[in-house]
Amino acid sequence: MAIAKETLAFLRDLRENNNREWFEANRSRYELAWQNMKDFVGELIIALSKVDPYIHADIPVSKCVFRIYRDTRFSKDKTPYKEWLGAGISTAGRKLAGPEYYLHISPGQSFIAGGYWRPEKEHLAAIRQEIDYNEQEFRDIVEETTFLKELKMDTEDTLKKAPAGYQPDHPAIDLLRLKSFTASSPLSDADISSKEAIERIVGKGAAMLDFKMFLHRAIGQEA
Repeated sequence: MAIAKETLAFLRDLRENNNREWFEANRSRYELAWQNMKDFVGELIIALSKVDPYIHADIPVSKCVFRIYRDTRFSKDKTPYKEWLGAGISTAGRKLAGPEYYLHISPGQSFIAGGYWRPEKEHLAAIRQEIDYNEQEFRDIVEETTFLKELKMDTEDTLKKAPAGYQPDHPAIDLLRLKSFTASSPLSDADISSKEAIERIVGKGAAMLDFKMFLHRAIGQEA
């Protein structure tokens, strides 16, 4: 199973023609791309369920994929469509308050990510406390050879100062200042169009499994 080259071609053309007239004229291309994405995500869910106890094979694809239509009510950008296809994969699909996988499909800009983006207040406090208590364990996870080979921990989303309750000279302050706990890996067009696409993505998911498990444990979330 792979992302079809026709799906990537549709998304490239959409970048250049993000308007309702063009979209309606190319709706049949969109429907094929949308079905391709749903089929791909369905197979990815099943494959991930074999390595991650928090991912169940029967998670509905419809709860995971993001609609292509943009909500422009409060945005200065009035283009009507997203120029990418995406899916959030967790026990609650794309709406989980907890660790998940995120697949982003966009020509030349695709990637797979995992972890917990912008945790809610209580969860953020719990993750910071877990890192405070088990700093070395966390560092061992994100500095492990396979993790570093397959992934990059995202460290740009951070506080400028130490979070409340922690001193600026805390030995784990670089980690405690993070507002999100995610890791990601780019996927080339060749990666996602290959017949090994699912296998490659699951391999990156497996590489981030200990990282994701640490976050599940921190917030007391059971599989």
